[in-house]
Order: sequence, then C-alpha cells, then structure tokens
Amino acid sequence: MKFVAIKEHHLYNKAYRQGNRFVGRLVAVYVLRDYAARKLMMAHPLHCYVNRIGLSVTKKVGGACVRTRAKRIIREAYRAILKEGNLKTGHLVVIAARSEIVGKKTQDVERELRYAFDKLNFYRTT
Repeated sequence: MKFVAIKEHHLYNKAYRQGNRFVGRLVAVYVLRDYAARKLMMAHPLHCYVNRIGLSVTKKVGGACVRTRAKRIIREAYRAILKEGNLKTGHLVVIAARSEIVGKKTQDVERELRYAFDKLNFYRTT
C-alpha cells in the first residue's frame, strides 16, 4: 500500500514543534492533528481519512545505502501496524530514525513503533 507523504517542509517543522512526541532508542515519533484531513478525505478515492507520513533520516545515521535501508525498514514496520486497522486517522505522523537503527530488523522497529503509538494514545479505543 502506498502512503500519503508529507511533502511540505513547514509541516515537518510544525509536527516537530507542536506535535506529541515519543523518543525511543531506534526512532522518534511525532504526531499532530492534520487540519487539512477533511480536504484530503474528499480527494481520496475511498473517501476515508488518512494519515500523512513523513520519514526523516539524517546523515548521522550513515551513507545513502544505510539511510535508504532505514527508511525501508520504518515503512515496512508502519505498514504492518497499519494493516491491523486500529490506528487513529487524520494526523500528521513524522518518524525520525536515530543512529541506533543501523543493523536492526523490521521486527525491532515495529516493536518500538507499537510502544510509541501506545504511549502517544494513537490507537483507536472503539
């Protein structure tokens, strides 16, 4: 499944400044309510609310191959959690990789993302 990406730099900054934050060993997660969610819902083919996802991996993590691998691992971990269908929708979600992510597996990142979403109350309660 393809994600709806955050494309504007100011939205990353807004999530960093105003969003709820969880900083773990492998990733840092920022969640902020998306005020353009209704407009995006109307444009979506299934007319449903979606989260906009932003990935951030700095050069401190490593070279281009290492950064790309980190992004792939984070995407796959998020996809596994999203497949269950119990995440809240209509939010900006920025996931920033930390330097400890090098050499880790998808299951490790998925475990930490689940813990982060639990701490941020990002699961639906219904």
